[in-house]
Amino acid sequence: MSDEPPQHGGDPGQQGSQGWAPRDTSAAAPDPDHPDGAPAAKGRTKRPKRPKRTGWRRAIPTWRMTLGGVLLLALLVVGGFIAGYQLIDIPAANAAATAQANVYVYADGKTVIARDGEINREKIPLDRIPTPIQHAVLAAEDRDFYSEDAIDIKATLRAGWNTVTGKGRQGGSTITQQYVKNYYLGQEQTVVRKAKEFFISIKLDREQSKDEILEGYLNTSYFGRNAYGIQAASHAYYGKDVEDLDAGEGAYLASLLNAPSSYDVVAHPENEKAVLARWDYVLDGMVKHHWLSAADRDAMTFPVPDKAKPANALSGQRGYIVQAVEHYLVANRIIDEKTLATGGYRITTTLQKSKQDALVEAVKENVLSKTSDDREADRNVRAGGASIDPATGHVVALYGGVDYTKQYVNNATRRDYQVGSTFKPFVLAAALANGSTTQKHKAITPNTRYDGTNERTVQSATGSTGYSPANEDDVDYGSITVREATDKSVNAVYAQMAQDVGPDEVKDTAIALGIPQDTPDLTASPSIALGPATASVLDMASAYATLADHGKQRPHTLVAKISKNATALPLPARNTRRAISREAADTTTSVLRSVVDGGTGTAAQGAGRPAAGKTGTAEEDRAAWFAGYTPDLATVIAVMGQDPESGVQKPLYGALGLARMNGGGAPAETWAAYTRAALEGSEVQDFDLEADEGPEEPDPDESGEGEDTEEAGGTKAPRDGGSTEEPGTGDARERRDGDRTRAPEAPSEASPAAGALHTATPADAPSRAPAPALASDETAGHPASGRRDGDSPARADRTDGPDTTGTRESRDDQGPLGPTRP
Repeated sequence: MSDEPPQHGGDPGQQGSQGWAPRDTSAAAPDPDHPDGAPAAKGRTKRPKRPKRTGWRRAIPTWRMTLGGVLLLALLVVGGFIAGYQLIDIPAANAAATAQANVYVYADGKTVIARDGEINREKIPLDRIPTPIQHAVLAAEDRDFYSEDAIDIKATLRAGWNTVTGKGRQGGSTITQQYVKNYYLGQEQTVVRKAKEFFISIKLDREQSKDEILEGYLNTSYFGRNAYGIQAASHAYYGKDVEDLDAGEGAYLASLLNAPSSYDVVAHPENEKAVLARWDYVLDGMVKHHWLSAADRDAMTFPVPDKAKPANALSGQRGYIVQAVEHYLVANRIIDEKTLATGGYRITTTLQKSKQDALVEAVKENVLSKTSDDREADRNVRAGGASIDPATGHVVALYGGVDYTKQYVNNATRRDYQVGSTFKPFVLAAALANGSTTQKHKAITPNTRYDGTNERTVQSATGSTGYSPANEDDVDYGSITVREATDKSVNAVYAQMAQDVGPDEVKDTAIALGIPQDTPDLTASPSIALGPATASVLDMASAYATLADHGKQRPHTLVAKISKNATALPLPARNTRRAISREAADTTTSVLRSVVDGGTGTAAQGAGRPAAGKTGTAEEDRAAWFAGYTPDLATVIAVMGQDPESGVQKPLYGALGLARMNGGGAPAETWAAYTRAALEGSEVQDFDLEADEGPEEPDPDESGEGEDTEEAGGTKAPRDGGSTEEPGTGDARERRDGDRTRAPEAPSEASPAAGALHTATPADAPSRAPAPALASDETAGHPASGRRDGDSPARADRTDGPDTTGTRESRDDQGPLGPTRP
C-alpha cells in the first residue's frame, strides 16, 4: 500500500474521498500556438498585431482623425459664430447712405424745381411707394424676401469663395444683405466685409420688420444717373414722383438695379436687347407670383425713359430760386444754414410753374432777345423780376438772371441798385395816410397843386433846406397837380412833398408797406422821395402788393412747407396787419393808374388788364424799373447794368440798341408780357377803390392866385436865362449848366402834351451828353443836396414802346448821389 495520496481526475465537479478539488488538466495542456508548445498563461488572449501603414496609405487620415477633424471644425464654426454674433454689432449708417439732397418743388407739391447736394437722394416712406413698384423690385432682386431668412447661405458661401479665389463679384445676396451692404458697410469685396454683412444681416432681421428693411433698401440703392433711391430714380428717368409710376416703368427701374449704367437704354442703346430681356424677366416674375395679371403683362409696351438731364442741377433759374429760398429759411430762423446743409429736406415753395415759366419767357422776349454780341453795352445787361399774389403774400415767380452758373448774383434779391422814382408812391401814400398838408396847410390830395419848377429849392417851415433837385431834362412844369406830377414823375414836386409830409414819416410808411428797415440809403431826408434807397426787386414787389391789397400788409413768403422724413417743420406766423388806411392805399392806386393810362408807364397797357404802376431809373442809367400791379398780381421788373468781370455797376447807354434805358421801355414791356401770360384764362378783375381825390384847385397861373409854396421863397424862375433870387443856388446852377451840353430830342408821343403848361417842354429843353459827374454840393447841412450827375444824358421815359429816337422823359429821380429818373 502506498503512502502517497490518491490522484483524482480532471473533472472540476468531482472531489476525492478526502474532499480535495480535482486538478484542472487543461491548465497543463500545451499551447499549440506557442513556439515551444508551452502552456498559455491563465486568463489572457493574444490580439493580432495591425500591419504597419506604408507607402501612400500613410497620407490618408484614419476615420478617427477624420471624425476628430470634423468635430473640431464644428466647434470652431459654432464658436466663431457665437463670437462673431457677440462681437459684431449693427453699426451706425455710413455717411454716403444717409446723405440726401434738399428737394425744392413748386407750389403743387410735386413738380421738382431743383435738387442741391452731391448725393441725389430723397428718402421717402414705404407707403409712398406703390405696391406694384415694390413687387417689381422683389421680382427683380429677391422674390421670396418676405418668406425667407435674412441670409442665403449658399449664395453667401459662393460669393465668399469667389472673392477668395479672385473670380470677381457675384450676385445672389438677399435684399437684407444688399441693404446692409449699402447702408451700413460699403461696396468693397473682401472676406471681412462679407463676414460683417453676414452677422449684421442676421441681427437686423431680428430687430427690424421686413417692411422697414425693404424701405431702407429702396432708399439706398443706386439706379444710375446719379440717382440714389427709388424717388430720385423716378425723377431721373421719368420726371415724376414715384407715386405716379406705372408697373411697366417700375419694372424698368427695378431692372436697373442689376446693372445701373449699362441698362440705361437712352445712354447705351446698343444694350437694348439685354435691357428688354431683363425687363421681361421682372414682369414675368410678377406674373408668376400673382403680382400682375397675365393680361396686363401682355398689354404692356416698354416705357422708354426720358433723356438724361444735365448734371448741373442749379443751372438756369434753379440756382437763383434755391439761393432765395435758403436765404428766406435762414433769415426767418426756420432752420439754420448748417442743419439745412445736412440735406434730406423737402421744401415746397410758393412758386407756380406756369407763372415762373411766363416770367422767364417775358424777360427772354423783351430783354435778352434784344441783346447783341456786337454791342459792347449789351454785355452789361442784367435783369431781375419778382411777382407776388397780393391776397396771400406768396411769391409766385422769381427771375434772378440769365443763368445761375454764369451770373451768380441773384438780381431779384440783391440790394445795391437805386430804385429811382418807383419810390415816389410811398411819399404820396405817407401824405394821404398821415393827413399831411402843404406849407400853406392845405391837405395833400391828388388834386393838390405844387410848383414843378426845375431846381426849385425845397422849403421847410423855417425856410430853405438848400436842396434843389432837378427835373429830368431840366423841364419847368410850373403849377401842377400831384396826379400830373406823378404821371410825369416831377422831382421838384415830390421832394417838396416829402418835406411837407416829413422825411421820417415817409421812411416809416415805406417800411410799413414792406420795405426792409435795413435797406441801404433809406435815409430820412427830402431826397428820399427820388429813390436813392437800394431795395431789392422782391422788396419792392412786396410793398406794391400792399398797395394792391388796399393797404393790408403781410410778409411775403417763398415757402409753403418744409419737411424731413415726412415730418414737417413749423413755419413762422405771417400775420396780416394794416400798413395804411384803405382810403390812402386806394387813392395812391388811383393816381398810379393814371401813370399807366397816360403817363410814363403806358407800355404796361399791353397786359390787357386794369393796371397801376410807376417807372423809375437809377443814377447814370445804371438801372431801369417798372413796378406795377393788377388787383390780383403785383410784379416788379428791373433791368440793370453791371460789368460781368469786375462786377462794377455800369450805365446802360446804348444797351438793347437804344440810346437810353428807361422804366417805361423794356421793364414795362416785360411786365406787360408777363402779366398777360400769367393771368391768361383768369377772370379780368377791376380795381375796387375807395379813393379820395380831393377838391380841384384852380391853376394859379390862370387865376392869378399865388402858388401854395411860392411865399416861402423857394420857387425858382423858369429857365429863361434870368437870375434867381434864391441865395446860394445860382452859382451852383451856373457851374452845373456849364458842364453839360444839350441836343434837342423829340417828345414822347404817348405823354400828355406839355404845351399847355407855361414852361418849356422836353422838346424845348436841351439834352446833355455824358460828362464826368461833379462833386457833391453840401448846402445847408445836406451833403450832396444839390448834386447833378453830368454823366446822365437827358431822356424821357418811353410810354409807347422802345425808345429808338432818343426821346426821354423828364429827369425826375435825382437822389443825393445824383439824378435818377422815372
